[in-house]
Amino acid sequence: MELEIAGSSDYTLQAEQMIRDLERELSVTDEDSKIAELNRNGTATVSWQVSKIIEGALDVCDRTEGALDISIYPVLRAWGFTTGEYRVPSDDEIMGLLANVDYKKIVVEQAGNTGGNAGAKVTIPDGAMVDLGSVAKGYTGTYVADELRKLGVTSALLNLGGNVQCIGVKPNGDKWKVAVKSPFDDSKTGMLGVVAADDIAIITSGGYERFFEDNGVRYWHILDPKTGKPADSGLASVTVVGKNGLVCDGMSTALFVKGLDEAIEVWRASNDFEAVFVTQDRKVYVTEGLAHDFSLTPEYSAMQLTVVER
Repeated sequence: MELEIAGSSDYTLQAEQMIRDLERELSVTDEDSKIAELNRNGTATVSWQVSKIIEGALDVCDRTEGALDISIYPVLRAWGFTTGEYRVPSDDEIMGLLANVDYKKIVVEQAGNTGGNAGAKVTIPDGAMVDLGSVAKGYTGTYVADELRKLGVTSALLNLGGNVQCIGVKPNGDKWKVAVKSPFDDSKTGMLGVVAADDIAIITSGGYERFFEDNGVRYWHILDPKTGKPADSGLASVTVVGKNGLVCDGMSTALFVKGLDEAIEVWRASNDFEAVFVTQDRKVYVTEGLAHDFSLTPEYSAMQLTVVER
């Protein structure tokens, strides 16, 4: 984590505590978390906040027709992406695990008045397991930013491992300059482009983030819920920019799975995010609402850049 917070007090420790508290509730690998309890028992009573995160994630699953599926965890675990014990599962093993992957079967029942903070009962089918890793960092960034604003913070940059959340602009009044990482191994600088940003979340997903190689083949952690295998959509990375970090986080994963053409259609049907798509054959597509705030670095200045219009 990198936290830059301008203010009359040092709020970094408070911000870090908020992040760690949320991580304890959401972590799929922490045996004491509510998500681990849900996966163990098939049901759990979660806080109002966690229930809202699950509902927000399920909405992104719906909007992307299951290209994001938060019940993919058993398959992800079989590949070793959550344990570090990497392996290539057999097709039969994958098919067996995919039988239990279906976000539509996750049930969230709000307790008491839906407008209150009473929490909710979450139920999943036998054999199913939930992982909120695809939205947790994005949600956390926006949540912490909102809490810091309540404390009077008007300028901050929160970087949660590639998930960037901005509050306002820099103390000097300039927009924040947020780098978009290059997904290509041969990059000299590691930076593909820069987004000029204020009061917004900027989140990138790509196959370069977490992967392993086996017999010369690279396998990355973003799985296609239809196949249970690493998504091979022709995209090298997807950057999503918007006000709602949870939506941006989930969309960056789902649109990577969908591939360029379908991802553009999801963007055209939406009004809450902009995006940068980088293809494996080294072309860049930026949606029109972001075109003025995105620029390629000198290393990639010759790369073909197309503005996508509605």
